[in-house]
Amino acid sequence: MKHIFYFSSIALLCTYLTIHAKEAKTDDGWTAIFNGKDLSGWTASENKKSCSVQNGQIVLFGPRSHLFYTGKFNGGTFKNFELKAEVMTTPGSNSGIYFHTKFQEKGWPGKGYEAQVNNTHKDPKKTGGLYAVKDNFKPPAKDGEWFHYHIIVKDRRIIIKIDDKVITDYTEPDGLNRPNRQLDRGTFALQAHDPKSKVFYRSIVVKHLGD
Repeated sequence: MKHIFYFSSIALLCTYLTIHAKEAKTDDGWTAIFNGKDLSGWTASENKKSCSVQNGQIVLFGPRSHLFYTGKFNGGTFKNFELKAEVMTTPGSNSGIYFHTKFQEKGWPGKGYEAQVNNTHKDPKKTGGLYAVKDNFKPPAKDGEWFHYHIIVKDRRIIIKIDDKVITDYTEPDGLNRPNRQLDRGTFALQAHDPKSKVFYRSIVVKHLGD
């Protein structure tokens, strides 16, 4: 009986390793930075209660706060990368995905770029734009529906896609002198913009493209 249990256990282990080896291979370098359970690896600024996890989703709702990635993947610092996330806005909501930023306890992040998330908020700068750098004024997605957000940063070029459609393609010009607001390296942050904005994030994955 013990021998049967032993060989059964080995068979199950081999099956498990085979399945997960295939999954790792098909992932093609993507790493999840949100576990779908809690905010492990993430740190909220100022109004921390504005950031929570409900039903496997990050919910940003309440007074201004920024949820910074402070996890271990790639030391929490990225230069060239791809980031993908599923996002859903609600009517009149505003948010953003910051990159090449760094943690700060209060205020709007002073470092990095913001990829805008806003379909119907009064701010005319809409989803898929590079906020105050190369803005988009026509919403490419709808409130109440999940859409795919894809950010690619390679050297001096930034591409933002919404549902596989390129919304922004921006290359930093030669001689740019915009301290803290130009490409360098850093982490990511998700924005809780104001008490009337409620935005959801899930399936957040990153592919490191090197330095």
